[in-house]
Amino acid sequence: MTKKEFANAVVAKAGVQSKDVQKIIDAVYGVVVDELKEGRKVTLTGIGTLEVVDKPAREGRNVRTGEKIQIAASKAPKFKASKTLKDVLNA
Repeated sequence: MTKKEFANAVVAKAGVQSKDVQKIIDAVYGVVVDELKEGRKVTLTGIGTLEVVDKPAREGRNVRTGEKIQIAASKAPKFKASKTLKDVLNA
């Protein structure tokens, strides 16, 4: 589902104007990104939790040449689905 399709689905479900929904989706995205950048978890009750995890530097291989390469440390988003969401999907 694309962002536009998501917005259209919200418009259909909530019965509100499309421009308002797009602004809300952009605002929610902005808040989530800002919180994750600050190192805080974002919990969406009934959906799950987003957080940032540190990935340590490690050694890898170039698949074409087999040469060893160093992969730099980085940060990555992590999502953990809530029990409620898992239960709904497995019902």
